[in-house]
Amino acid sequence: MTELIDSAPTADRSPPAVPPHLQTFLALDFGVKRTGFAVGNRLMRTAQPQGTIAAEGDARFVKIAKHLSDWQPDALVVGVPYHPDGAAHENTARAKKFARQLHGRFKLPVFEVDERYTTTEALASGAKDADAAAACIILEQFFRSIP
Repeated sequence: MTELIDSAPTADRSPPAVPPHLQTFLALDFGVKRTGFAVGNRLMRTAQPQGTIAAEGDARFVKIAKHLSDWQPDALVVGVPYHPDGAAHENTARAKKFARQLHGRFKLPVFEVDERYTTTEALASGAKDADAAAACIILEQFFRSIP
């Protein structure tokens, strides 16, 4: 059975339960027009940016399917944006819908991670591809959140 897990931190939520057999992850920094992605593994707890998918709608999922075929991840991690105070907004709903669509289409576990400030952090570090760098930051945040 696959699952969709919201691991965005809240005051009353413990770290996500990530089964030990899940070792390789592909993270996505969702955007309406561009989606950055990164890959990483649980053992090293590091991520590597892998580029940006410039596509919308079903075309985005075709490109994601290619990356899933290439990388063969055990699970996916999706960054979900929130306002600085933790409140949801329009893009929060879009990213959560995207996570559900990934889960439905590809039948992989999907973990959601609060991605506040990841693009800002990526830009501040001088990243040439801010979307892919943000996906890398999202995945490393996820690794820090699990035992």
